[in-house]
Amino acid sequence: MSSLNKGVSKVEVTLKWNPSRLGEPDHDLDLVAATFAAGDPTGKPVYLVHFGSRSPDGTITLNRDSRTGQGFGTDEEMTLELDRLNASFARVVVGVAIQQRDRRRTFADIATPEIRFAEGYTELLEYAFADVQDSTAATVAECVRAPSGAWEFRPSVRGFDADPAHFASVMGTR
Repeated sequence: MSSLNKGVSKVEVTLKWNPSRLGEPDHDLDLVAATFAAGDPTGKPVYLVHFGSRSPDGTITLNRDSRTGQGFGTDEEMTLELDRLNASFARVVVGVAIQQRDRRRTFADIATPEIRFAEGYTELLEYAFADVQDSTAATVAECVRAPSGAWEFRPSVRGFDADPAHFASVMGTR
């Protein structure tokens, strides 16, 4: 049976935050996307996209990366071209990790963090991390391939107390 629902096809993710106060170490937040195989949608990620990388097939790209939160507008930008993602993938999870260089930092320590998901001019989600203030990382949304083949966008906020490396390995668990 076919469906008229096309689902989401190209999602733009933006992350912004204000810089740390004068004299304090910089706050460095990172967008992270993890892809999961159809045969193991909650297991180990097939690959990750984060600072300094993109997906092997070019369907998920980190277009902008900030280590300080300085500047106007968004600090990090990622594009998910779901309509081009191979059929062997069933799930993409997007989250944010805070770098823990010199001490433990949580979202409560970051000035006005905000993430936004949009498809074209349609806003899918805007979130300010209020529910995960005590976390050092969080998943925010996932895109799941429906049986029809269309991609569904689902808000999925979950906080973690993990450094970025550990977060990457557990962000797809349920």
